[in-house]
Amino acid sequence: MKRNRFVGITGEQRFLKHDLEAKARDLAGWKAYITNLTPESASADYVIGAYHQLWHIEKAFRISKHDLAARPIFHRQKDSIDAHLSIVTAALAVAQRLEAITGWSRKKFITTARKYRQATVRINGHQINADPEGIPEDLTEILTKIEDATAAPY
Repeated sequence: MKRNRFVGITGEQRFLKHDLEAKARDLAGWKAYITNLTPESASADYVIGAYHQLWHIEKAFRISKHDLAARPIFHRQKDSIDAHLSIVTAALAVAQRLEAITGWSRKKFITTARKYRQATVRINGHQINADPEGIPEDLTEILTKIEDATAAPY
């Protein structure tokens, strides 16, 4: 602990806060969850389960700040800031959906797929397709999973 909360100081005299120490001993090992949900609408198991899922939200905020470059925002007008945050939120939703479909982390998917690009170029009415060669089998499987998941209705 950074400070000793059980010791009080009055002038030059130091003393032990017996009541606070007794309360801390009584509560040792207990964890409390405070919610505005009624016991009829949410059981204790539901509240505890929801609390244990908070790491997903924390992970999403870390990702949105780092991977999706949500900050810093160099916009001055409210519409520009709202648009920027909307795009970041949409990118986060897409990234989480890809992670759920593929089972790969965002970092692994981005670093693996970044090397392979496909392009279609039209010049004077001619169409040239530049398909990537040598796509690894695991990436091909992941891309097939993504294609199947996006083609299926929700």
